[in-house]
Amino acid sequence: MSNATVDTGPLEQRLSEACEALWDAFIDPREAYLDDDGTWWNSLDAKDSSRGGNSVPFSTNEQLADIRQQCRRLAATNEFAINGIENRTSYLVGSGHVYRASIRKGVQAPAELELDVQAVLDEFMHLNRWQARQQEIVRRLDRDGEVFLRFFVDGSGVTRIRFVEPDQVQTPIELASHAPASFGIQTEPHDVETVLGYFIDGEPVEASAIQHRKANVDSNVKRGLPLYYPVRKNLRRVEKLLRNMSVVAEIQSAIALIRKHRSATRSGVEQFVADQGQVASAAATNQTKYLSRYAPGTILDAPAGLEYDFPVAGIDASSFVQVLQAELRAVAARLVMPEFMFTSDASNANYASTLVAEGPAVKMFERLQANLANDDCDVMWRVIENAVSAGRLPSDIRRLIDLQITPPSLEVRDQLNTCRVEQMAFENKILSPQTWSLRLGLDYDQEQKNLSMHQSGGGQ
Repeated sequence: MSNATVDTGPLEQRLSEACEALWDAFIDPREAYLDDDGTWWNSLDAKDSSRGGNSVPFSTNEQLADIRQQCRRLAATNEFAINGIENRTSYLVGSGHVYRASIRKGVQAPAELELDVQAVLDEFMHLNRWQARQQEIVRRLDRDGEVFLRFFVDGSGVTRIRFVEPDQVQTPIELASHAPASFGIQTEPHDVETVLGYFIDGEPVEASAIQHRKANVDSNVKRGLPLYYPVRKNLRRVEKLLRNMSVVAEIQSAIALIRKHRSATRSGVEQFVADQGQVASAAATNQTKYLSRYAPGTILDAPAGLEYDFPVAGIDASSFVQVLQAELRAVAARLVMPEFMFTSDASNANYASTLVAEGPAVKMFERLQANLANDDCDVMWRVIENAVSAGRLPSDIRRLIDLQITPPSLEVRDQLNTCRVEQMAFENKILSPQTWSLRLGLDYDQEQKNLSMHQSGGGQ
């Protein structure tokens, strides 16, 4: 038989065209779960609840690190994100919380014990610059979604604390497949909330040496979620929109006027420019530019066929500003803050009518202050117990002493009426002078000493 040669060119072309048509008509069902920035939606069917896959947008330490890095970049470079965190810090911490040790109700204890405990607390706050550190705690909690505090105790029972970066808390490679040690936190096998220890830079650290504060997640999730994660795209769009608005306005305002030559040729326009302008040479680019100077009040007379157009008169940024404000309102809604607190634009809000007892912002700040006070109380008790271990305080100190934590006031009050109400409570033995002093931001013991010194000096 003789070999026959088959021309496959047309067949291949037809097959290729059919495949291309089929490919164009193909719809990937996963596209419905693809976000604008190319990231996939999160699965809600994770079997390991300790990893938090059922309630948070991360299931691995790498995903969490990427989220944290995105939000850190915003908190460091986006002016609106910075303003939001700074305002939250100002309202939650303010000039600092007041910590006071007092004898528990119904307990008989020497008055000196109260002073001894207060001295331990004052020593700790002074050594650790606690008021500034408390501000940093709020900033880190918002930026990273979590804060790790590590306690160091010397032989005399003095406590010092240092921050541990979230990136340092990671599971060692040899325990990567061990679920109770995921995310750098060792827990009970069947109880995520019972923490046994942490892995810091690959080394195990006992849970008693670490305080882990986390935010924006459920209690059975090991790690926290940054504050700006849900609105990170809004903040990026705001940044780009503001930049584009500024650039367009800059370009429009940089062009003083445009001459329109209706019937002139290109060479005629170039000759007109050369005749009307002054020569300015740019040595760097080796180009020649023609500039025209117009004194204030100049009147232009246009010959036939020549028109003047002023582009600056057409600038209208109001429409873009409305879009910008809508994006910023979305971010302010995430923070549960009035828009003016987030944007520093007080034209649409009244401060006094916003910070009232029933206002959403006040309620939110009160919740956050309560959480902050609870975590701070845990820190102070650790400080006291370290002093107990060193023999500086009695072992049954928890039975004898109570801690009072007073955050700064949030509500806008009528100071005169408030003082009258407090005076009535004091005269009817409802309000103690110590608590009254705390509300005024004063140290009761110090004020008593000052009064004694004043009376002694006045009697001489």
